[in-house]
Amino acid sequence: MHKIVLVMCLLLFVQTNDEPVMSWQEAYRLTWNDFKAKPKYSSSAVATAASGITFGFSIRESDDRVISFTTEVHAHFYPEQSWYKPERADNHVLGHEQLHFDITELFARKFRKRISLLKTTNDVAKRLRAIHRNINKELAEFQNQYDTETDFSRDIEMQLQWELFIKKELKKLDYFKSAD
Repeated sequence: MHKIVLVMCLLLFVQTNDEPVMSWQEAYRLTWNDFKAKPKYSSSAVATAASGITFGFSIRESDDRVISFTTEVHAHFYPEQSWYKPERADNHVLGHEQLHFDITELFARKFRKRISLLKTTNDVAKRLRAIHRNINKELAEFQNQYDTETDFSRDIEMQLQWELFIKKELKKLDYFKSAD
């Protein structure tokens, strides 16, 4: 007897079914028009780009044994949760926010790479969830490191270094770009 189990998980941001999302695309750069939420004037930040990794998998079983699994991993930007202060925002800040989204894509690729190394075993669902938790934690720590080292974009030289570094890291994981 065959049965398929489908599990969908989200990282970083909870998304409702009707909330619009934008998938990361190499040729597309965010614009301020993509930021739809009201500015948070109580925050010292000039802008926030809400992004996260959506993750789902299905498992095929036969005679209580896992025989195969498939996964989907996507880097998404959430316009309805992203905001900016128009009177303080500029192209430099937009570039900083774009890099947050690019970092999300980098970790989506790392996630796909780790998944590609998994063998099909009966505990594959447990292992997928563990990778999911770990990648989410690593992504959050990396995003915080980026903000700290660039002083939230104010350190222009460090911002440029991060842009070059992320571009190089994305290139290294080109093989793990999303197929769509």
